[in-house]
Amino acid sequence: MSELICDTTVVQYLHQIGLLGLLPALASQVIIPVAVAEELAVGLARGIELPNVQALGWARVLSPAAKPPLPDSSDLGAGELEVLWLANERQGSIAVLDDGKARQVAAAINVPFTGTLGLLLDAKRAGLVSAIAPYVDELRQRNFHLSLRARAAILHEAGETP
Repeated sequence: MSELICDTTVVQYLHQIGLLGLLPALASQVIIPVAVAEELAVGLARGIELPNVQALGWARVLSPAAKPPLPDSSDLGAGELEVLWLANERQGSIAVLDDGKARQVAAAINVPFTGTLGLLLDAKRAGLVSAIAPYVDELRQRNFHLSLRARAAILHEAGETP
């Protein structure tokens, strides 16, 4: 099991579909960057259905030791940047990002990454969930950006095609 460093959307969506507990089940350690914890706290204060990161006994909230320039990162938010900096610092960790631009930067700096859907696949492979289709559909209902083609591909990979 690898260490997972999670961005805001991953924590948000897994919480909202009732699967936030997958994170500690799939990781040796779960790290939430300070900027992500702050984004979640702001949303929670506004009444958005989000977890209180401070109450998660299994999550460590950390700041990156350094903040070096990253290629093509001008459009990234503070949370995404901190995920990338921490993942770059912490060898063997995996950045958990849903944003396409952030994933491009991760690839450019050779940081391994996955996203919410990748975690759902890992959970199915580990026997933590029996099927991902209901969760994928609930994510789409919650405005998770996923095309019908991508939905079909992820379900095919999960062995859940009709």
